[in-house]
Amino acid sequence: MIEKIIFMMMVAISTPALAAGIKGWPVGVCEIQYLSHADQTLQPALFYAPKVEGKKPLLVALHTWSGNYRQPEPDYARWCVQNGWFFIHPHFRGPNWTPQALGSELVVQDIASAVQFALKTYEIDPDRIYLAGVSGGAHAALLMAGRRPDIWAGVSAWCGIYDVGQWWKDLGAKNRYSQNIEAACGGCPATNGKAAEECVKRSPATYLANARAVNLDLNAGVKDGRFGSVPFTHSLRAFNMVAQENDKIDESDIEQFYKEMKAPPRLLGEVLDPLYGRQTPVLRKISRNVRVTIFNGGHEIIPAAALNWLAQQRKGSPPVWEIKSPVNFKALEEVTKSGL
Repeated sequence: MIEKIIFMMMVAISTPALAAGIKGWPVGVCEIQYLSHADQTLQPALFYAPKVEGKKPLLVALHTWSGNYRQPEPDYARWCVQNGWFFIHPHFRGPNWTPQALGSELVVQDIASAVQFALKTYEIDPDRIYLAGVSGGAHAALLMAGRRPDIWAGVSAWCGIYDVGQWWKDLGAKNRYSQNIEAACGGCPATNGKAAEECVKRSPATYLANARAVNLDLNAGVKDGRFGSVPFTHSLRAFNMVAQENDKIDESDIEQFYKEMKAPPRLLGEVLDPLYGRQTPVLRKISRNVRVTIFNGGHEIIPAAALNWLAQQRKGSPPVWEIKSPVNFKALEEVTKSGL
């Protein structure tokens, strides 16, 4: 009840902003605050509620490493407007350069509390709660897949950071992202034992084995790590954590793949997926509830592929990998023009 009261108060306060719209977001997306059970504080988020009756899906979309809840990522919301989904874009303590952010306990509880707020306030289908993110948002998505696997019908993570300590090594000490890690974790993980422990605590690698019953789709561009900040090896190693033993990718193959930017011949197979457009998959592996796709691209998300896949997933049901009747994502441009 308290969450609903808070939401109604925020709507009343934000009426002028609602009328004008939020820059970079479709009309109908509004700013709210909800109660985080981490520390009983009010946390901000962007929210969209469809004007339809009956239980509908909820998409939880997570901002990137240096972003916050207002970061323009309109494709997520456009999808929800067109398809009649609920949508929430939480802050989860903002950019990943403070101890309160970067996979902290506060972050985990903030995201879980955002879902609880929606469930208590609206008619959400509990079997169709989805999570998506790219880059730092994918780090948080992978973390939540392992920390709270009970929530999600599907998790779509793009170019995610699997191991924070390893990423620090990948980047080198002088990189701004490695300096962000040091600021959040309390020092240089190579020389500070407590900082190294914090990297472990804040890494999806520590928890992802718990996500073996979650429908999980991992994606990364083959150029990422060279023309992007997160080597695609993180997505391959995340796959190995969840995959069955006989489906795992050998570490030597991962290293060769990254070095040559070309999948070893024994890993290749025919991969046709029109949702990826010109960014065709160059490697795809499936094991139980997890799939990894390395595509011809960089540090990015392909929204049509991510959202069409999520739309097919149901909590407690086997994953659906083949999308027989995808939604035409280009049509979403018309949603913004029409102001729906």
